[in-house]
Amino acid sequence: MISEKLKNNSKILSISVSIILIFRLLLTITIPLLDKTESRYAEIARIMQETKQWIILQIDYGVPFWAKPPLSTWLSAGSFEIFGVNEFAARFPSFLLSVILIIIAGKMVKKDGYSFYLPGFILLTMPEFLIHTGVVSTDTSLEFCITIMMISFWKTMQSETKTYWNYLFFIALGFGFLAKGPLITVLTFPPLFIWCCLDLQRFKAVFSKFSIIPGIVITAIIGLPWYYFCEQQSPGFLDYFIVGEHYKRFLEPGWKGDLYGSGHSQPKGMIWLLMIAFMFPWILVVLYKLWKNKATILKNNWLSFLIVWAFWTPLFFTISSNILHTYLLPSAMPIMFLVVHFWEELKRKKLLLNVALFFPTVVFIAYFALFATGKFDNQMNSDKYLLRDIKATTENKEIPIYYWKSKHYSGQFYSNGKAQVIQTEKQLDSVLTLNKKLFFVIQTKEQKEISKKQLDKMTLTQSNYKTSIFVTK
Repeated sequence: MISEKLKNNSKILSISVSIILIFRLLLTITIPLLDKTESRYAEIARIMQETKQWIILQIDYGVPFWAKPPLSTWLSAGSFEIFGVNEFAARFPSFLLSVILIIIAGKMVKKDGYSFYLPGFILLTMPEFLIHTGVVSTDTSLEFCITIMMISFWKTMQSETKTYWNYLFFIALGFGFLAKGPLITVLTFPPLFIWCCLDLQRFKAVFSKFSIIPGIVITAIIGLPWYYFCEQQSPGFLDYFIVGEHYKRFLEPGWKGDLYGSGHSQPKGMIWLLMIAFMFPWILVVLYKLWKNKATILKNNWLSFLIVWAFWTPLFFTISSNILHTYLLPSAMPIMFLVVHFWEELKRKKLLLNVALFFPTVVFIAYFALFATGKFDNQMNSDKYLLRDIKATTENKEIPIYYWKSKHYSGQFYSNGKAQVIQTEKQLDSVLTLNKKLFFVIQTKEQKEISKKQLDKMTLTQSNYKTSIFVTK
């Protein structure tokens, strides 16, 4: 893929980064919102934009969503205001934040003589980062805030006097509370404390170079008002969010108190295997170089700073059974900086760059293969095409749509919130007696729960690999 002569050439890196970014942007436009997570957050943002209720997040009309703070929802809802309600608008803030991080990293390494495009290449060939470059979730905004905090801390500590980086640290902390709550402090303060413990003189520098009292005020002004107004308008939010989401979720395997899903129970320590898989191949490079230089790594200030930043997150989640690979995203930036730090020492760059391109290439091939074989619509974990097709064959777009047992979030989004739910056979009988044209969305595996008598009153009209839509006869 990359010749030996071009392995250090900025041009080939710039071409690779540009192609991957363009392809990733294409995915944000053409891939439907996927169930459950992505379409759920997009639907919450759609309801916010429609109702103009900017304080209480709603998972359905009148149903509060207490699980997450509002920053990513505000960004997607604001994007809907500008670009209209569609997949691209929902995902664009995440894409933009990732691109900004790539630019910041590029400017930082360029000052040390590296290619501006090297960080972008490393990040965009890292599965975890590439996936989140254009996904509707809270993780990208959290990663952005953590990165700005950590870079600001480092810049402040390296300066002779107080600089704007000092205040940017507290600004990012405030927005971090709006991105994912108190978790921002859990993922940043401990590694910073550990790094300072490696040289106790750093504690003195912290108090002399940071405007702590004004900084706390800045953080409070940015981050706390929403929490107050949310609890006032939706009592019970703080108890669920602070105790449930920030204690029980991480310490109770298979936590049963989740109002919006279920705990993601995994064996303790699984986070490290996920790290190897979703940060391949760069994590292997980092681990190898750290082992080879284990006698001196803590003597280098920047290297030790990156190590505690990169590995604190997986270390923290080692004690939790409720984990997802997305929890690793805050480690992507320091892993990238570690690779850049060791870049000149790497001898087989050609092989490494070729291996790194494996994941983006597989995604590229899979994407166009699905289009070429005509299986794209059928294989997506989304109800977009099913709902689009039934609307295309009817003149009355207000024909009621009912889901059996529970709505898919993509169904809510693509029906503009008009989808309804039927949970019992009695309710189904009642609706079928209306003698009106109705659509019923049923998961294929749940069709056996409906009696033959009821199914005989319907005709299959659309289906994909997991869902079918019936119309009343």
